[in-house]
Amino acid sequence: MQSRFRSDRRLTARMGVTLFLLGLLYVGFVAALIVLLKSWVLVVVVVGGLLVAQYWFSDRVALYAMHGKVVEREQYPELHGVIDRLCAVADLPKPVVAVSDLDMPNAFATGRNPDHAVICVTTGLLRRLEPAELEGVLAHELSHVAHKDVAVITIASFLGVIAGLMVRFAFYSQLFRGRKDQNTVAVFAAVMAVSAAVYAISFLLIRALSRYRELAADRAAAHLTGRPSALASALTKVSGEIARIPTEDLRTAQAFNAFYFTPALGKGSDIARLFSTHPSLEQRLDQLGRISAELGEAATPDRAG
Repeated sequence: MQSRFRSDRRLTARMGVTLFLLGLLYVGFVAALIVLLKSWVLVVVVVGGLLVAQYWFSDRVALYAMHGKVVEREQYPELHGVIDRLCAVADLPKPVVAVSDLDMPNAFATGRNPDHAVICVTTGLLRRLEPAELEGVLAHELSHVAHKDVAVITIASFLGVIAGLMVRFAFYSQLFRGRKDQNTVAVFAAVMAVSAAVYAISFLLIRALSRYRELAADRAAAHLTGRPSALASALTKVSGEIARIPTEDLRTAQAFNAFYFTPALGKGSDIARLFSTHPSLEQRLDQLGRISAELGEAATPDRAG
């Protein structure tokens, strides 16, 4: 089903290129593991099983990790009401609605497709945002579902997860088993080297796609609601509030930065920003400012209403 969110050909192209490159990397990675470990059955079963598990259960894992709980209309009528209206305007199936009891103001979308999607917001976000600002954030998250980039990021991140696990497995196996056989040492060293290289490449590809998809979601949300200024206000407010939260309280959430509306830990040097999951706040606000100028008076009645 085609939603009424603006299609983004550049985002679609970037997702296709990223998946193609990661697919080549994935094939090469599996082939290298088969050669090194000399057991194609073990490699294919383990890697394939983990891929299927991540694709089918990523929404549950994300909710569990961020303490999100599915909520009914009776519990959060205003939240359900905003999502109902946006889904009707966008012609999207309504996702499962969840709330995480965290003070950190944020939101994320997850799920393998629009029919199996979850939108989760934190209680910190609900307390801090005005209705129009909340609508902008939820439209942003729904656009991720409509553009299917949530599923792409989930699949794309799988290779990095596997590579990271392989590095840990090889390291701890060698460290704790204390094997002295030179062949075994060479194999484990090769596995670690290949896994580390694969992780680094997949990391860079995913970060580049993640930054672009956030800009695409901002654009789609601004056009759907007709109120880019409300989304800009939400971005400014949430970024400012997150900056006030102690760093140690944000570290547990950092692993899910790629899925958040704004990153849990977004501060750093210019070099660090190159590896960030999100574009800078300035980039996002500049884009929304341009969209606001493009919409002109067309956005004024919506703001007045």
